[in-house]
Amino acid sequence: MTEPTALLLQRIHAREARIGVVGMGYVGLPLAITFAEAGFQVSGIDVDLGRVERLQRGESPIRHVSAATVQRLVEGRQLQPTASFDVAAKLDCIIICVPTPLTSEREPDMSAVIAAGTSVAQHLRPGQLVILESTTYPGTTDEVLRPLLEKNGLVAGRDFHLAFSPEREDPGNANYGTRTIPKLVGGHSQGCLEAAHALYGSALEKVVPVSSTRVAELAKLHENIFRAVNIALVNEMKMLCDRMGLDVWEVIQAASTKPFGFMPFQPGPGLGGHCIPIDPFYLTWKARQYEFHTRFIELAGEVNTQMPHYVVQRTMEGLNRDRKTVNGSRLLVVGVAYKKDVDDLRESPALRIITLLRERGARVDYHDPYVPEVQRLHGFPYEMRSVSLEPQRVELYDAVLILTDHGSIDYAELVAHAALVIDTRNATGKLKRFREKIIKA
Repeated sequence: MTEPTALLLQRIHAREARIGVVGMGYVGLPLAITFAEAGFQVSGIDVDLGRVERLQRGESPIRHVSAATVQRLVEGRQLQPTASFDVAAKLDCIIICVPTPLTSEREPDMSAVIAAGTSVAQHLRPGQLVILESTTYPGTTDEVLRPLLEKNGLVAGRDFHLAFSPEREDPGNANYGTRTIPKLVGGHSQGCLEAAHALYGSALEKVVPVSSTRVAELAKLHENIFRAVNIALVNEMKMLCDRMGLDVWEVIQAASTKPFGFMPFQPGPGLGGHCIPIDPFYLTWKARQYEFHTRFIELAGEVNTQMPHYVVQRTMEGLNRDRKTVNGSRLLVVGVAYKKDVDDLRESPALRIITLLRERGARVDYHDPYVPEVQRLHGFPYEMRSVSLEPQRVELYDAVLILTDHGSIDYAELVAHAALVIDTRNATGKLKRFREKIIKA
């Protein structure tokens, strides 16, 4: 064990190591809180000055992260939000949790990783540990981040520690959180792995070491591609069941009675969130460098991308049944977040569905108890505010589209006052008495 590694491990075990988390979003903020609650002093670095100021006031920018927790940690100085990277020179461990979206050409956008790595490099000193958590293609830690950090002459594995540990956040999951989800980690060298393993092990319940940063990077992609492919399969099954006059949810429930060799996935209006709609294309892009075509992954992406169009088509068919056209119709979308009981709009298929309906002349409102307003972001061209679900308001719409099955909504009451319901989530599955009003999509 080298002297820098031994000194860092000593500081980690004594809870004296100062930790910095770059990116105070859905991944970084819960991680920073977890380390702060484990007894470390944590700096939360974010280039968004508005977000930093909210955190400094003790406010939470994320709905499922407790503002009371943020306030307690900030007032106790266990969590110190800042927009400056100058603090990086005083840190022992720096964890980068920044977005890795796709470009308009559906290629990896490494700009946030490069910007964060460049800023960290300006303050890098011997003995520090730098970990990348942003989901990315195999080789990013070694090919993109390491050269940035080594520009001033320090060498990874000798002068400083470098590792990759993929985030596994699931916003709104009541059963698993940052502390309890097993943590994969791969190091640039054995000493790097030991340092990263010790850091996460000091705050998380279980750490799983792997042989390299590339293995950890690909394992994360494999996790999300597994979900994307199986969701595409069940979405395709849903469209087939529509043609055959069968209920796909009944089919899934029946198949789920098999106690082995089957895992149920639920269909929906498309893919949403920061991982599943994006991550598979990171691997397809990287695979092309090896003259390998990931046909199965790309086919799944095509199926999932078409789901908003399928929902719009089913809506048009429902309106046509009632002798109405989508052009000029009044429609209410229930749920714009990509999953239930969260406020996350990233890659939400609801935004695409609203856009498609508006392009066809529909007048569209939405209701979401977790999203009071939608602004012109993520490529969405409209500004909208959530409307209420009073019966007299619901009765004014030609159709109601259920895109997210929020637990706080009384769907029986909603359907009772709706003229037509397009249900993409089986939220009305038990409401047999209203079956004439309901179209599954």
